[in-house]
Parts: sequence; structure tokens; C-alpha cells
Amino acid sequence: MSRPQDPHPPRSFFPFGNPFRKISPKGSRKSPQLLAVLHAFEATVAERLRKLMPKSKDEILSLSWMTLAMKSLCETHNDIRTLIIDLELPVSNWDDKWIDLYLDISTKLLDICNAFSSELSRLNQGNLPLKCALHNLNSVSSKLFVRACSFLDDWRQQVNSRNPRIEKCHSILDDLVGSLDLPKVKNSAKGQVLMQAMYSVKVETIFICSVFTAAFSGSSKKLLDLDVADVYSWAPAFISLQNLVNEEIRVRFSSGNFSVMSELETVDAVVKELYPTIQGGGGDAMETESLLKTVEELGGATEKLSQGMDLLSKEVDGFFQAVLTSRDTLLSAMRFDDKNVNDRVVGRNIVKQVVH
Repeated sequence: MSRPQDPHPPRSFFPFGNPFRKISPKGSRKSPQLLAVLHAFEATVAERLRKLMPKSKDEILSLSWMTLAMKSLCETHNDIRTLIIDLELPVSNWDDKWIDLYLDISTKLLDICNAFSSELSRLNQGNLPLKCALHNLNSVSSKLFVRACSFLDDWRQQVNSRNPRIEKCHSILDDLVGSLDLPKVKNSAKGQVLMQAMYSVKVETIFICSVFTAAFSGSSKKLLDLDVADVYSWAPAFISLQNLVNEEIRVRFSSGNFSVMSELETVDAVVKELYPTIQGGGGDAMETESLLKTVEELGGATEKLSQGMDLLSKEVDGFFQAVLTSRDTLLSAMRFDDKNVNDRVVGRNIVKQVVH
């Protein structure tokens, strides 16, 4: 299923039995209408995956590509929420233990979103030393050049540090991989449609979150390779995308790149070029056209990095809201009596804890 360092044995997404067994009589078959709904959903997923295929390897893990990937994921989660509503499944008949499991999985996704947001915030904080360095480099004072070097050192130290919240994403993703087994839903055509649609959502989610985690953690050791059967219409697009992206990430890490994220790597390359020139406070050579050009390049790269992270942060927030809304949609669809409503308070409290 995957190649993490510490693989877990596969687990069914419904270890407590078929939650749809009470929904309709045995022998349920997908009607043409249901098949049309499923095929349309999967065709949309396939198209989104094709749009994520970069035109060149240089686009992989650029902030613009990562933003597009997160936007795609958000749209897919919104689509599955719409599908749940359109199918009009009587959620009140589902096994209570499955509902708890669903809430647990969605909570894990919210945890991942929060980890990504914290990492983007941490990287954004690193832009402050860069801007301070650029401010000092606008002067011809050797004293200010020395100060600029200090700010560049602060930047490298900031971006080289590791976020413990990102490290926790590895184990969360391992757990989510264990939920990929597609359950057999024999007695409900609507249940079969939902499970097949949810499978594609889970695969896309785990893949994109795995790529982001590798990029933010600075390691490809636990980058996941998901094995998807070619019976799904979106499988060829997914396999091509996964193979290209994962291979390129591993190549970049093996090459000793400062970062696999393109904009960070660009800033670092300019800093490396600039640093020896201004180190030690200067001299007449500092006023050369070459130096001014390098400083200008650093300013442009820093601005592009800042803008890219802002856009990506907004998409991560959007994904968080999509997952949160999907939880609320499922909970609001439950037609429980007062006792069961009270039992669901725990699930709602989990969401509040994650949000705050």
C-alpha cells in the first residue's frame, strides 16, 4: 500500500461492520442515475489530477503548484459533501461506531491542516530577517553590511529549524493509509457509490498531504507511494502524477538541496551568492553593479516567496474549513433522538478543541 518506514497492517475503514446493511434490501444494484453520479464525480477527480501534472519538473513544489494542489483538494472535499447531500443517505441508520471513526479521521485531517498552517506561519516569520537584511543593504555603510550578514544568518537558522508539529504528520498519515481499504457494501447501492467516491477523496488527500509533509519536514524518508488499482477511471492520472512528483522530490533531497520548495531554494541560492561579498564589512567592491544586481534579485525572490506563502496559507485555511463543514454536514444529517444527540457532543467538542 505504501512505503513508510514503519508500515502498519491494513485496516478496513469500517472495522465494525457494514454501516449500510439496514438501508436497503439485499441485492441492491446501482441504477443508471447513481452510476451517472459516480462517473461524473470520478471524472472530475481525474481532471483535477491531470491539471496538477506539472509541465516541467521545475514546477514541482513551487508555491504556485502547492497552492493549486491544496485548492484541488479543497474542491474535492466540497464535492464529496455535496454528494452526501444529493444521495440522501439515511445517516441515522449508520453504525454509531462508524460515525465515531469518521469523526476521528476528519479530526486527523484538521490536525494536519493546523500543522501546515503553523509551518507556513513559521516560514513567514523568516521573511522578516530577509527584509531587514535588504534594508541594510540599501546603504553603503560597511557597518550596515555586517548587520545584513547577521540578518541573513538569522534567516538561515530560522528556515533550517524543524517544526515538531510537522513531524507528527507522519504518524497521522500512516493511520490514514490504514483506512484506505475499500469496504464491501452489498446491501446499499447508494452506500456503494459513496464508498467508491470517498476512496478517491482519501487517496488524493493522503497523496497531497504526504507531499506537503515531505516538503515541510525536509525529508523524503516517509514519502508515501499509494498503490491504486487501475479499475478506477482516475487511477492513470493519479499514478502518473504520484510517480513524477515523488521521484522528483527524492531526487532533490538526494542532491542535497537546501529545500525542495522552489522559492526557498531560489532565495538560498541568491543569499549564498551575496553573502561572501558583504561579509566582513566591505570595501570599494561593494559598490559594484554586480552587487546591486544581486541585492535586487534577493528583493524579488523574497517578495515572491512572501506572496506565494500567503496564497498557500489561504488555501490551507480553505481546506480546513472544507473538512470542518463536511463534519457539520454529516452531523446535521443525523436524525438522532435526544440521547444520541447528547452522545455526539463529544464529537463536536473535538472540533472545538482543534479549531482553538
